Amino acid sequence: MRTPEEIKTRVEELLSRMTLEEKIGQMVQSAGTDTTAIGGDVKTSPLEGLIAEGKIGSIIYMPDSAAMARHLQRIAVEKSRLGIPLIFCQDVIHGFQTIFPIPLAWSCSFDPDLVQRATEVSAKEATRAGIMLAFAPMLDIARDPRWGRISEGAGEDPYLDSRMARAEVLGYQGGEGGQGLGDGEHMAACLKHFVGYGAAEAGRDYNTVEISPSTLHNVYLPAFQAGVDAGAASVMPSFNLVDGVSSAASPYVLQELLRKELGFEGVIVSDYAAVFEVIAHGLAADEREAAERCANAGLDIEMATDLFNRELPKLVMEGKVPESLIDDAVRRILTLKFRLGIMDDPYLYMHEGEEEKTYLAPEHLAVARRLAQESAVLLKNDGALPLRKGAKIALVGPCADSRDQLGPWQFSKRAERTVTLKEGLEEKGFAVLCEPATTIHEELVGGINRAVKLAQDCDVVVLAVGEDMTMSGEASCRQEICVPAIQMELARAVAAVGKPVVAVVTCGRPLLLDWFDKNANAVLCAWFAGTEAGHALSDLLSGEANPSGKLSVTFPRSMGQIPLYYNHMNTGRPWNGVSDEKFVSRYLDGPNTPLYPFGHGLSYSAFRLTEAALSSGEMARDGALTVSAKVKNVSDVPGTAVLQMYLRDVAARIARPVKELKGFARVDLAPGEEKTVELPITPDLLRFHDGREWVLEPGRFVVMLGFSSADDQLEKLEFSLA
Repeated sequence: MRTPEEIKTRVEELLSRMTLEEKIGQMVQSAGTDTTAIGGDVKTSPLEGLIAEGKIGSIIYMPDSAAMARHLQRIAVEKSRLGIPLIFCQDVIHGFQTIFPIPLAWSCSFDPDLVQRATEVSAKEATRAGIMLAFAPMLDIARDPRWGRISEGAGEDPYLDSRMARAEVLGYQGGEGGQGLGDGEHMAACLKHFVGYGAAEAGRDYNTVEISPSTLHNVYLPAFQAGVDAGAASVMPSFNLVDGVSSAASPYVLQELLRKELGFEGVIVSDYAAVFEVIAHGLAADEREAAERCANAGLDIEMATDLFNRELPKLVMEGKVPESLIDDAVRRILTLKFRLGIMDDPYLYMHEGEEEKTYLAPEHLAVARRLAQESAVLLKNDGALPLRKGAKIALVGPCADSRDQLGPWQFSKRAERTVTLKEGLEEKGFAVLCEPATTIHEELVGGINRAVKLAQDCDVVVLAVGEDMTMSGEASCRQEICVPAIQMELARAVAAVGKPVVAVVTCGRPLLLDWFDKNANAVLCAWFAGTEAGHALSDLLSGEANPSGKLSVTFPRSMGQIPLYYNHMNTGRPWNGVSDEKFVSRYLDGPNTPLYPFGHGLSYSAFRLTEAALSSGEMARDGALTVSAKVKNVSDVPGTAVLQMYLRDVAARIARPVKELKGFARVDLAPGEEKTVELPITPDLLRFHDGREWVLEPGRFVVMLGFSSADDQLEKLEFSLA
């Protein structure tokens, strides 16, 4: 592996030999083999020709094997004038061929170490096919479940998002600072979308965003800072406007925030066609002006369109874009190529013949199964779970025997290997009578009647309902986040039979589950659980695994509550939740509280928290405290408690949230076992941005410990910052 000094020398030597057109070619990324959007033509200028001409520096590539990647790389190395290899990129979001739970789900595990392991597996599988850069992780805070891409991130909390960001970057890149890059088994990570994309108005993709400076810094930037600190190699600007300017064309976003404030030194790559979309935003009159604005803002790579190739040479010659900016961008791109190891071995990631023994390897499936177990959240249970051994099960609903468990933003070509819930339960030895009854949106002829008859003949109904993979993800926003109407008709029909009902909900976002909370005996949020869905869910339903997932996002009671999130401000007239006072911040027709709060999740075990204490009642500005508590398993079932620590700044120069997650710990406990858990409180956890600068103010702070963000489960302590 070359040293940074050696890489710098080689980059400068190569840069000195490049023509302006060759430099700009490194700044162009093709969206696969269709090059029409970047100036190519199938007959006269196909992909191979553009590569040979040095007009492409990277490719969005969705392969199943390394053969095509090797073919294209050979053209770049052997036929272009300087032989600079290509970077092959793909959206490896939650697995490559082995698919893990969606990121919204895996954040519910509160297990960064396991998430890191999942992204290591993702990298190992993807690099077998030639992929060198993953367009992941997505770090957009999302407070509106109507937004389809909520499925792709870590939910609503900046601290949890930051912990997941670090874990994912370390997994993809092989350790701190990208130390695994260049070994052929790890890949560059790309933090996206910078910044505020998850705040899209009305939960509608690509829509306008309006964020105050304090909210931008306190809510939307921390996860990106964590990803940058972990050494992420690249960042993708968001589609949306920030303070009236598209992120891809914003010097404030790319230079002031990303480069200067966060300290990012890597490659900035646009989102798909974002340079061209500057025109639609009303920020440029034509393609030439769009290219000029984005290049001058500091964008390094244009994805999927050809404005840089066509317009930048003239803009540089006319002095409208300094060639020094082009040189800086190309330095960063070439530096990444050296760090990836492809400047010394262009075929480092082409592992022909190794793909099949790597994809869905037993050890990879084991990680997927465990993560799916930890990601599922038991929302309600009145004793119906775990299922009784020997129980006769009526398994009904469109998700009962469906392999549509992988979710959005995955491109596995091995979906047929997905384990269904029916298969998982049958492997456990349960007598399962299965009736889908409906598709996601329509009844199968006579299906509901057949499901009712099965329910009458069985001991328990497992009702498998929810979304299909097309209903969440990018461009899949919903005005009504309900379980589809025909599935609700099925649910009411089987519940009327009077047998215990266990609802298993497959989804890519929080859904309105009030009916299920009132009428089902148990509710398990399965999310899209991935390749091992059926095994993991049957493990949980049978009691072979104990649920430990905690919600990383709030579940509202009704659409009218959205956006709803736990770390809100108090307001000047807060409602106490019980009084009938009119002139307070409340609804006339329902409570403020969610159906299921952030951090909620049940277990087959019961846990007790005692002896919470602080190491001191005062903290110096350069000091630290420790909060400790004893957590005991007071049941006869081994389980994992997730202890959560929240802080509140009681009085500050700007209003602060009623509580903020600032620490957590997974605690494995045998029946009757008790452990002391310690969590640190450092000055970094107390700092906030007032809209102008980061500040650390003296004052009083409340520490809250518990197993959920719900007030009635939190034990409170206080300390002062000197």
